Amino acid sequence: MLARVIALLIALGIASPLSGAQAQNTTITVFAAASLKNALDEVNAAFTKATGIKVAASYAASSALMKQIENGAPADVFVSADLDWMDYGAHHKLIKDDARVNLLGNRLVLIAPKDSKLGNIAIAPGFDLSKLAGNGRIVTGDVRAVPVGRYAKAALEKLGAWAAVEPKFAMTENVRAALALVARGEAALGIVYETDAKAEPNVKIIGVFPADSYPPIVYPVALTQNAKPDAGRYLAFLQSREANGVFEANGFTFLARPTL
Repeated sequence: MLARVIALLIALGIASPLSGAQAQNTTITVFAAASLKNALDEVNAAFTKATGIKVAASYAASSALMKQIENGAPADVFVSADLDWMDYGAHHKLIKDDARVNLLGNRLVLIAPKDSKLGNIAIAPGFDLSKLAGNGRIVTGDVRAVPVGRYAKAALEKLGAWAAVEPKFAMTENVRAALALVARGEAALGIVYETDAKAEPNVKIIGVFPADSYPPIVYPVALTQNAKPDAGRYLAFLQSREANGVFEANGFTFLARPTL
């Protein structure tokens, strides 16, 4: 096994930085789910330090990013917040199936503004989210396309709360937009990923959705069909122990087996 890892390192060139001229001319373009921004910015900085390769990251909803790739946007790497949009990319031959890895996991939580009078609640079948919101709005990503919104709707349907609470929902373009509305006190409640809630000091987690109420939250990563050769080095780095430490420090569950 060790020999295979060493061979992979040599093949990908992780072990040795590029020369100055090569580094200046090499940039990997990464399209990643908005919820990854804090952690991935750290990982990208570490990758550039280790290899000399620059990373240009674009963060948005997985749905929007995949549509951009489909329309010809020059991305080298795609990191989705759910399996569905990666599967979409595979079906339309926009990503390389043999360079796809389930990288991270997350949890779904209910948040309120930091100064909200609401305390911790138990989220279980039959809980009345509509009553909890009072006259306020509840925010999450667009339930028709944005992964966090789709997870949220699935959970609320499983718990029997969706029909009553749907009229109080306001949909946003991505999870960070929903987080910002709650942080500013413009929404009474929000449904976001646990990692987002922990990254925003102006919100608090008041409930955690049961894991069996929604599909497992999985972040797959893959190279696009037009990825630059050096993108393989980046994909390998995302699976490294160094990246593992950064992701776990930001609250993600690391699903991939560290390769280096």
